[in-house]
Amino acid sequence: MTRGILATPHRLATEAGAQVLRDGGNAIDAAVTANAVLCVVYPHMTSIGGDLFALIWPAGASAPIGLEGAGKSGEGASIRAVRDAGHEVMPLRGPLTITVPGTVQAWGRLLERYGTIGFGRALEAAIAHAKDGFVVGDDLGAAFAEEAHWLLREADVAAALPPMKTGMLFRQADLASSLEGIARRGFGGFYLGELGVQIAESIQRRGGFVTAADMAAHRTSFVRPLEMRYRGVRIYEMPPPTQGLVAMSLLARLERLAPTELEPGPAFARRFVKMRDAAYALRERYISDPAFTDVPVEPFLDPDLDPGTQPASVPAGDTIYLCAADEQGNLVSLIQSIASGFGSGVIADGTGIILQNRGSYFSLDPRHVNRLEPAKRTMHTLIPALAARDGLPFAAFGNMAGEGQPQIQAQVAVNLFDRGLEPPEAVAAPRIRVSAGGSPLWVEADYPGAGELNRAQDPATLVLPARSNRMGHAQALLIDGPGRWRGGADPRSDGSVEVV
Repeated sequence: MTRGILATPHRLATEAGAQVLRDGGNAIDAAVTANAVLCVVYPHMTSIGGDLFALIWPAGASAPIGLEGAGKSGEGASIRAVRDAGHEVMPLRGPLTITVPGTVQAWGRLLERYGTIGFGRALEAAIAHAKDGFVVGDDLGAAFAEEAHWLLREADVAAALPPMKTGMLFRQADLASSLEGIARRGFGGFYLGELGVQIAESIQRRGGFVTAADMAAHRTSFVRPLEMRYRGVRIYEMPPPTQGLVAMSLLARLERLAPTELEPGPAFARRFVKMRDAAYALRERYISDPAFTDVPVEPFLDPDLDPGTQPASVPAGDTIYLCAADEQGNLVSLIQSIASGFGSGVIADGTGIILQNRGSYFSLDPRHVNRLEPAKRTMHTLIPALAARDGLPFAAFGNMAGEGQPQIQAQVAVNLFDRGLEPPEAVAAPRIRVSAGGSPLWVEADYPGAGELNRAQDPATLVLPARSNRMGHAQALLIDGPGRWRGGADPRSDGSVEVV
């Protein structure tokens, strides 16, 4: 048995990952296993048709490494092609928004380099939950009710996703078969074999851009993370095309505040809105695929820089985040998503795989840095985080919330590193978030001074119920020494923490 800890947004995923630890697997094995289960039990948040990013601190290493599992647009994707299809702006859903799914190859690369188990063991629990079914929880039931009006317009989707209500048993036979194929043949079969062809043909039949050649050309990369000092710890973030720099920009500004100024309340909220506006303006100006443009780091880390304001072009989204550590010294911070709730709304025929709508983040403005181009990765919202103290791995943290991830991640970091909250308190504490459109400020009802902010309407404020899903699901863990951990899973999710 391997001792370790795992925190995920769904108890079934946590249980599956913890069992892998009990069976002798390591934290990376447990994380991949848990992520696969989440692709079954949280179809509104994620799927094997999505993308994945991870930060891994391997046992004995002096620094972490990043894994970039982001798929590209199809070779036929272009601004003109989308405009010719009748769109003045990039559509939110549908086949034109589908990019190559990066998750399955990312799992394979993680298991190859750092794991001790293969796809067969890693996907075992996910296959069982897809084949035998699982009980729909409140979160999935509510999401389906909210999205059913557009999701079920396509007959294939309606067949794969029958009306789901909380408490019902949900089986996914086609998805189970797809996962069994990956378990037998690995990621090569997904990108180069029959499954990849099925996915590409499904997209092509609907007028999308991704082809079998695009699937076959996909490559996962290991990259060097970005890093910065914050309050005595070293924070690590993924580089572009992710918005990791935006989280770093917020932290650079927050570090200038005195401890009393970091306490939640109206004064902090007003400062935070201004910080958010500056950091997000930089995102709109600079972040895209670094293979297509240079993305400077310096503007994001200069808290004196005032870039003005710039309308956000990124829609809201959904995501899963999990973290794990083990007694060997491995630490992993992993995030994976299909972009918006239920992704593109396209299920590849006969596969049960919901395909992501990550391409909706592209711009049709030819002057925009994140303009749509062939074989390009869009600006990516997914940002796992790690922290080190005295040169040793110390923390893993992150959250869902689409384009709002940097705002929530920064507040979790303040809770952990400034306020000294325990991980369960740090991820559960009431929080604020500026909505995707730049207004209003969302504030949970139990946030200190929520009533005052609502009365003043400066900034414009919308009070949400306590522990609202709009505030994302965060998980975090701290390492206190060899074999000693503390973890927290967000009560806004169906999550749990398990120490083995």
